[in-house]
Amino acid sequence: MFEKIERVPGDAILGLIEAYNQDPNPQKVDLGVGVYRDVNGHTPIMQAVKQAEAHLLETEATKSYIGSHGDPRYGRVVADLVLGTGSAVIAANRVSVTQAPGGTGALRLAADFIKSNLPGKSLWLSDPTWPNHLGIFEAAGIAMHRYPYVSADNQLDFDGMLATLKTIPEGDVVLLHACCHNPSGFDLNQDQWHQVLEVVKSRGLLPLVDFAYQGFGDGLEPDAFGVRLMAENLDEVLITSSCSKNFGLYRERTGGLMVIARNAEQMENVRSQMAIVARENYSNPPSHGAAVVTEILESAELASVWRAELTEMCARINGLRTDLVESLKPYGLDQRFAHVAQQRGMFSYTGLTTAQVKRLREEYSIYMVGSGRANVAGFTGENLPYVAKAIAAVVD
Repeated sequence: MFEKIERVPGDAILGLIEAYNQDPNPQKVDLGVGVYRDVNGHTPIMQAVKQAEAHLLETEATKSYIGSHGDPRYGRVVADLVLGTGSAVIAANRVSVTQAPGGTGALRLAADFIKSNLPGKSLWLSDPTWPNHLGIFEAAGIAMHRYPYVSADNQLDFDGMLATLKTIPEGDVVLLHACCHNPSGFDLNQDQWHQVLEVVKSRGLLPLVDFAYQGFGDGLEPDAFGVRLMAENLDEVLITSSCSKNFGLYRERTGGLMVIARNAEQMENVRSQMAIVARENYSNPPSHGAAVVTEILESAELASVWRAELTEMCARINGLRTDLVESLKPYGLDQRFAHVAQQRGMFSYTGLTTAQVKRLREEYSIYMVGSGRANVAGFTGENLPYVAKAIAAVVD
């Protein structure tokens, strides 16, 4: 029965990992995969996570299922983290949290919920967006459209974005990146968020806010501005959150889908549907990562350690952006790449062309996605001069 099954191309980013691992060049640089790296190029386990895991090892009493919505304690701490401890939405019991296998799992929950409960509604995505957005919603059978986000001269195209949002049919879903836009690194400022809110309200749109990088842009609270603005001013919002980056729990698959409804009764109606969607996908989410996050956020001491670590990680990434631009100054390229320092998060649309990216990989063993998207966290003090020299050699 398998005779007619065809081989398909692998994931482009995962393919980069394989090519990088097989490259014998001692100066090779990995700027492709979206994980945080420290000054030694290592993806560390945070100290707060280590301490929380040690405590769990001593106190965890069962490995039983935790239910389709996951651990309610995790739901509470994540809602506080995303919406703020003083959130009127939480106080009014208008929000439901369904724990999911990572932010990706939360997006799939949202996709299946939209398909089942909002029939005929389309999804609008930024151009560009995280490639897996397309795969997830296509697999769920949802029609997709694009709104402009990055212009031909590699700048945020907010005017184009807003103009297209004003044409979206009432009731359609618009996916917004809360911060650290993947893959471009271009984020909306507060005034722009307010303008988007007004269009969403006037057009009767349902925002789906992808919040995968809280704390990696300008800090935990500033990064939540757009999410909280939507939550506080709209009757209905979908939010997907992830603990992969800000807790370093990549392989533990820890995320959640947050649904905000008009009132508590409607929230319970939606919550009942979410339980079915989760049950049909994976039945129960994995427990360990969520237990770690809960341990940390329920402990003032551990939360303080975690916040300090996250602040250091955020500062390192933003510092590396500035360092790259400075490293390009001797080649007269600092102005050409000045936008890198203005972007936020792990990723940067560098402005390098596909041909230039290919030369970097083939001639210098510097690996990044063909679109020119680079993981800024892959830079180190040691490899920056090498990378800058290579970029200068391949640009026109």
